[in-house]
Amino acid sequence: MSVYIWIALFAVLVVVEAITVQLTTIWFAAGALVAGIASICNAPNWLQWVLFLAVSVILVIFTRKFAKNVLKAEPKPTNADAAIGQQGIVCEEINNLDAKGAVKLNGMVWTARSEDGTIIPAETTVTAVRIEGVKLIVKKTNEED
Repeated sequence: MSVYIWIALFAVLVVVEAITVQLTTIWFAAGALVAGIASICNAPNWLQWVLFLAVSVILVIFTRKFAKNVLKAEPKPTNADAAIGQQGIVCEEINNLDAKGAVKLNGMVWTARSEDGTIIPAETTVTAVRIEGVKLIVKKTNEED
């Protein structure tokens, strides 16, 4: 095969890897690089294919698990997680259908939505249930809580 085909394959696989960041095509890009070098050295087509497949498979088998463990992104807890379970006061009526509402909790004003979709009037005490993106999902606090 032509060295240009191997270079093009290498470039495409690197771009796909850069877009997806899933450690799926980088191993085959390395195989294409080795096969391209073999093509420059005038190796026969069958040898180029064997090198491409052998390098790709060997890299997948021996390095994928290691690379996944090294590059594993653990979710990092934030100070916002401390808001869950806390009580706050509705400072702007919460209406999910109108996409409006705000809660003051621990001195901060959060955009808020109700957990069950009910309208919660201003000055109501609510409890933070979870955080979705930058919105605080709340429920009315019962008097006995």
